[in-house]
Amino acid sequence: MRSERARHNKIIFSGTVGAGKSTAIAALSDIPPVSTEAMASDETAKLKRTTTVAMDYGVLNLPDGEKVMLYGTPGQERFSFMWDILSEGGIGLVLLINNANPDPLADLEGYLSAFKDFIASTAVAIGVTHMDNSETPNLENYRTKLAELGHRPIPAIFRVDARSRDDVAMLVKALLYTLNPGLIDA
Repeated sequence: MRSERARHNKIIFSGTVGAGKSTAIAALSDIPPVSTEAMASDETAKLKRTTTVAMDYGVLNLPDGEKVMLYGTPGQERFSFMWDILSEGGIGLVLLINNANPDPLADLEGYLSAFKDFIASTAVAIGVTHMDNSETPNLENYRTKLAELGHRPIPAIFRVDARSRDDVAMLVKALLYTLNPGLIDA
């Protein structure tokens, strides 16, 4: 029974290249994360030296002994076949958007579209990273975009530092509260 339950405690982290998915999982995981980083060889190399090519994996141990598995997807669209594979059995999506990208609102729309079916059957919480490098768009602009895209109620959206365990935990808690509003803070 335990293995059956653990299979369902799976949260997916996805989003743009350089948004901090690997970093967020490393910040939250209670084990050294498994990573599939490789040297970037395309346009990504202009942004960062390495990139995730298959997945990241970490585990969050809960006080009651349960575990939450943290799976990070590659950000590059050419690896999008992994998005569906990794989402299988997931309970929700933490979406990270790099605010310093040229058009982060278009990035938001693209990822919400790509994960539309998964989000419809689960939930999403959104973290905007790198707002220290670019203050625009602001969170209100994101909320407006989410409303324009028909997301009602508007998903939880926060300014986050992917290196901060507290910030990443806040995103996961928001996702869990969306899935079960009756949860209390332990």
